Amino acid sequence: MKEIIFHIDVNAAFLSWSAVYRLKNGYPNDIRNECAVIGGDEKKRKGVVLAKSNLAKQKGILTGESLYSARGKCSNLKVYPPQYKVYEQMSKALFTLLGRYTPDLEIFSIDECFLDYGKVKKLYGDPIKFAYQLKEEIKAKLGFSVNIGIAHNKLCAKMASDFSKPDQVHTLFPEEIKEKLWVLPVGSLFGVGVKTTTKLEALNIHTIGALAQTDINILYPLFKSRALELHKSANGIDSSLLKIEKDDPKGFSKSQTLAQDITTAVDAYKVLLALAEDLGITLRKEGKYARVIMVNLKDRLFKSYTHQKKLANATNITKEIYEVAKLLFQKMWTKEPLRLIGISLSDLVKDTNHQLSLFEDLTIRDHLHQLDRTVDALKAKYGPDIIKKGTLIKKPPKDIKKD
Repeated sequence: MKEIIFHIDVNAAFLSWSAVYRLKNGYPNDIRNECAVIGGDEKKRKGVVLAKSNLAKQKGILTGESLYSARGKCSNLKVYPPQYKVYEQMSKALFTLLGRYTPDLEIFSIDECFLDYGKVKKLYGDPIKFAYQLKEEIKAKLGFSVNIGIAHNKLCAKMASDFSKPDQVHTLFPEEIKEKLWVLPVGSLFGVGVKTTTKLEALNIHTIGALAQTDINILYPLFKSRALELHKSANGIDSSLLKIEKDDPKGFSKSQTLAQDITTAVDAYKVLLALAEDLGITLRKEGKYARVIMVNLKDRLFKSYTHQKKLANATNITKEIYEVAKLLFQKMWTKEPLRLIGISLSDLVKDTNHQLSLFEDLTIRDHLHQLDRTVDALKAKYGPDIIKKGTLIKKPPKDIKKD
């Protein structure tokens, strides 16, 4: 049986959610019917468009452009500040509603997810009919509209949900690839950014169909191993599975939602160290070691990014967890302001047969083990704040002398 995947995407999420919240709290106008945008704080150099109404879109206003530029396109533009706590609540309400139909959800970002409909088709019937019922239920119960894309894989479902907006249901099955997908500009293919688009257009590849029909040998000099991936995507081929978050008794994770966006690596390292300390204590209490360390980041637009590493030697040493997390962070951070940082530990074992490398000094590891045990004992007796790593302790102002 072929898979049936839904991609559910909230229309102009931040603006729609702000509109719903304001209407519920007595605001007289629906800002979705205005030439309106959700915009960052211009005084803090964050004055960019985060979401826009249809009227603003018709004026040529783009997500990500400056508010100064947007005002030049719409003289009566109304700018509303983002309400991140509201957005988190609205997002949770959406995923809770969807979760009543199936637990097989992949939350892709704060305003979009994939749903495995194939597993529940016998319960709910025809997928297209159900999709229309679902989007109407979301509108009636939650107050905002969504687009739903239906396909046999994640790539095509996501592409389908973008065909035309708002409040639409679209399909993209194999027999529809040439008619619906190939006619689109190559830059609209999911995963193809500005740099890749520029390279493809330099090869005279301007549509997804042209990319699909291009010999991989022509693509390889520019894109190397990614050439096959691009070619498959253009042909609607995608074998990736849904990443369904479920409670995992075989792992531990801890994350911190930040009061203020983090914009420097130094501040991020402090959070990673605090998380590594907590997770190290948990591992040692359970008498376990982790073979896999993963770092999870969410930026200010709630897009999630993860990177993981499998260790040659399982560990429960705080310093080792932190150092690996730090390296993963350095590899994956795009310099976007961060709202959440997390570390997950998995592939747990009850003991570790440490394989000593040629240049490794075991006395250092023994010292780290002893240090962690000492810190654990102190925290257990006197509380978690009795001792902290040096990088977590704020330095006194320069004009205050230490005794």
